[in-house]
Amino acid sequence: MTRRDIFFVGNEVNELGGVGRWQIQMARLLAERGHRVKVVGIAPPHAPMELNDPPFETATLYARRPPSRPKPRLKLGRLDPAVRRAEGHMQAAADKLTRMFRAAGPGAVIIVTQVWAMEWVALADTAGHIVIGMSHEAFETSKKSSRFERVKTYYKDVDRLLVLTQEDADRWAVEGMNNVGFMPNPLPLAPTEETSERTEKVVLSVGRLSHEKGIDMLLDAWAEASRQQPGWVLRLHGTGDQEAALKQRCAELGLDDSVDFAGQTDDVPAALRQASVFVLSSRGEGFPLALLEAMAFGLPCAAFDCAPGVHEIITDGEDGLLARPGNTTELAQQLVRLMSDEELRETMGEKARRSVQRYSPEHITDRWEELFAFLER
Repeated sequence: MTRRDIFFVGNEVNELGGVGRWQIQMARLLAERGHRVKVVGIAPPHAPMELNDPPFETATLYARRPPSRPKPRLKLGRLDPAVRRAEGHMQAAADKLTRMFRAAGPGAVIIVTQVWAMEWVALADTAGHIVIGMSHEAFETSKKSSRFERVKTYYKDVDRLLVLTQEDADRWAVEGMNNVGFMPNPLPLAPTEETSERTEKVVLSVGRLSHEKGIDMLLDAWAEASRQQPGWVLRLHGTGDQEAALKQRCAELGLDDSVDFAGQTDDVPAALRQASVFVLSSRGEGFPLALLEAMAFGLPCAAFDCAPGVHEIITDGEDGLLARPGNTTELAQQLVRLMSDEELRETMGEKARRSVQRYSPEHITDRWEELFAFLER
């Protein structure tokens, strides 16, 4: 196997969240196979994760988050002094990347994990290196945001644009991205024998208390489900800007006795072992790590089918249950099925634990190394 210099270039080195966790995990997995890995962030993180003595180097281009690039005044265009200053600052930061890339050996790979970071990589000298751009969200989610046009602009000439599922890759190909492929996320936790015993009357949700995660819809579904299955608790692990509004909504629905706002946890495995059902109520997702974790611990999952990554992970009716996006009554019905039927929980939980091993870290890392070798030809 070829030992390579591998750069991960993202918005931040160690931002708390799905992309940040994925970036650190993949950097660690590749470094443990002998590759020389460096993780580069454009800006410092807002909410940093602990790296705990990582086996790779890190660097950040800016000491503080750079301002957005200003729009040029109509008559001046790119001669606008504000635009020229911003471009000068960006080029100086990109020159730091160039120096890192030029110091790399043959066969080096540059993995750009977010399209904002690609704006700097595009200004750097990447000659002689493989450049892989990534989008960690579903096609439909991207299309509703400003990132859609930026992906088409900044990733059109990279060696490979990677998305999370074949379904999303096909959608990007229709948009003219002929360099697109797909790569699923690996299990964020190593396979373990310490799975949930599925004996606690706890339904678990892990994620930010934000609009995207749909906890408001989950509370509406829980109002229906908890009436049919009294004695169960919905435990919400996470914090976010909607926490106060969600607690108020919980009180309005009369759910204070059956909803536990448990805050952020640093021990996700313990939270999973203390639950019997997992629920994902997001309005949109990419390839949700939370589902992978829950299934690895033997939890049957109920989820809104809000993205290709969700129904790629869950086979509806076999290792989990899906509801139409935003249909809270349907999500409540799927929760009740799992809460009321111990045998179904056992069967689906065991199938989930087995099926999710196809995303084992070892298998996904093999796929990455095969991709590097293919693109080097």
